[in-house]
Amino acid sequence: MNLPHLMSLASHLASHGFFSLRFTCKGLNIVHRIKAYKSVLNYLKTSTEYKLAGVFLGGRSMGSRAAASVMCHIEPDDAYDFVRGLICISYPLHHPKQQHKLRDEDLFLIKDEMCEKNLLEKVTQKMQAPNKIHWIEKANHSMAVKGRSTNDVFKEINTQILFWIQEITEMDKK
Repeated sequence: MNLPHLMSLASHLASHGFFSLRFTCKGLNIVHRIKAYKSVLNYLKTSTEYKLAGVFLGGRSMGSRAAASVMCHIEPDDAYDFVRGLICISYPLHHPKQQHKLRDEDLFLIKDEMCEKNLLEKVTQKMQAPNKIHWIEKANHSMAVKGRSTNDVFKEINTQILFWIQEITEMDKK
């Protein structure tokens, strides 16, 4: 939750008028993470305090896998009306050196040793939903790039995500 990547993204989105809610789940149990994510999503949807028109689900690494799973298992009306999109940073498409065992049952966004570019591109070709991938050249799973500052990499990620969110929300207005 307090990873520099997520804090930077939340700050960038907030500076452009988009509310972010970050939360974390201890441990790597994906079933527990999905259950927690669904609970947070249900709270946001039914909250009389916040009255949100819609949300973008997202996460980093295992959090992105949980977000993708939640996206695939929500009610069809929610998928089109309340949940506007899915943002995955460092999606773990496969375990390191186990490219034959893809975690493509849910899916979406960035390259590293746990998500080979050619495999993700093949998966996105099968997807029915519109999708966009932005590759951070030479980044690893932690989004570290030799020769680039962390803030420079964050700025590139944040800018791409903001543009995509704005593109989706502008389409909603038409």
